[in-house]
Amino acid sequence: MHGVDLSAVGALLAEPARAAILLALAGGVALPASELAQRAGVTPSTTSTHLARLLSVGWVAVERHGRHRYYRLASPLVATVLEQLARVAPPIPVRSLRGQQQNDALRLARSCYDHLAGKLGVALADALVQQDVLRVEGSDFVLTPRGTAFLRQHGVDVPEPTRRRRAFARRCLDWSERRDHLAGALGAAVFATWTARGWLARQADSRAVRLTPLGVAQLPAWGVAWPLDAT
Repeated sequence: MHGVDLSAVGALLAEPARAAILLALAGGVALPASELAQRAGVTPSTTSTHLARLLSVGWVAVERHGRHRYYRLASPLVATVLEQLARVAPPIPVRSLRGQQQNDALRLARSCYDHLAGKLGVALADALVQQDVLRVEGSDFVLTPRGTAFLRQHGVDVPEPTRRRRAFARRCLDWSERRDHLAGALGAAVFATWTARGWLARQADSRAVRLTPLGVAQLPAWGVAWPLDAT
């Protein structure tokens, strides 16, 4: 660990508004500064200062669309860092019914950058392992030959491992479930398929995603029992 300044990471996250901005972007959607200011509960000028700091260290990138700017996390690695830090961070006390409902929604199903997390994401990963679609090897999942056929049959555009610029099927330890969900390029492909087909719907102003009636109807084909086990 010599030569690594962990205190710099702590300094970036020590400001609550800056941490709120990062968590808002952890859902994998690029957002304008005005929405980030609202999510963080600070003024637009303060938000601009925080974004400049995050841009300078390479945690956030900016996309320009005409006159508008949209901000996103610079890489899936930043989302992974946030997800893992959430495992050891103390919970924020919930003081309202709405706050409890938001927490419950996040724990049930949410986007972790560009893949599915939460209780639903873990249940899906478990089901794919049980059906020999995926196998556990070290810190990764491995897609089996049967799994390639299974996913393509279910409409997933399986990325080619030899062409990827990121981990193919990574095990991502879920902060709320303390078990693995499917990340990497394959996790992103599955999440994109479920979203494009209307099985998942994003919640407004949140990383939470909602399983639609169409999605509930598809779960048996993926080996996932609904409702999910409460344990």
